[in-house]
Amino acid sequence: MSEDENKRQYQFGEKLRAVRERKHLTLKAVAAHAKVSESLVSQIERNKVSPAIDTLLDIADALDISLEFLFEEYSRRRPVSVIHREDRRKINEEDVVYEELSDPFSGNGENSFESYTINIPVGSRTHRGSYGHLGKEMGLVVQGEGILHYGNKEIALKEGDSITFNAGSPHTLENTGSVELKAIWMVTPAQKFNA
Repeated sequence: MSEDENKRQYQFGEKLRAVRERKHLTLKAVAAHAKVSESLVSQIERNKVSPAIDTLLDIADALDISLEFLFEEYSRRRPVSVIHREDRRKINEEDVVYEELSDPFSGNGENSFESYTINIPVGSRTHRGSYGHLGKEMGLVVQGEGILHYGNKEIALKEGDSITFNAGSPHTLENTGSVELKAIWMVTPAQKFNA
C-alpha cells in the first residue's frame, strides 16, 4: 500500500465520537459550538466525510482535544528504517572508522539526526569536528578510554561514560587508552552520513 493510500484511509471519526460520548455531549451541542450542522458532525464521526481543517479545529475545540491527539496513530504508522549489519555505510578517516547506525534521510530534514559507531585505534583521534559545526552531539563510550578535546577543555571519558555538547566549538575524540576506543555517537542535524 502506498503512502498516499495510507493518508486517504486514515480515519478519526470513531475517536471523535468516543470523546464526545465520554464527555456526555450530544451531537447537537458539539454542532452548535462548532457552528455546523448536527448532520455534518454525525457524518464526520462515521467517517463519511472529511471535514475542512477549520471545521475540524472547531469540533476539536468543542471537545477540548488537540489535533495531535486525533492524529497520533497516523504518526505512528509512518515507516520505520532498518539498516542491516551487512548494509551499513562506513567512512574511513585515516585509521578511524565510522559505521552508520541510523538513516539520516528517514527524518523530515528539520529534525534530522544520525547515529554511528566510532572505532579509534590506540593513539589516534577523530579529525572532522576540529572546526566545529551547527547542532548538538551525544556520545557513549562502550570500550576503552579517551579524551574529548572541546574548545580549550580536555574531558576524560572511560567505558560507560556519556557526554552531550553543543557542536559549535571545535571538538575531537582521542584514544588515550591501551585498547581500541569504541563509541556510539549521535549528531543533530545529520552531518557525516548526510551526503
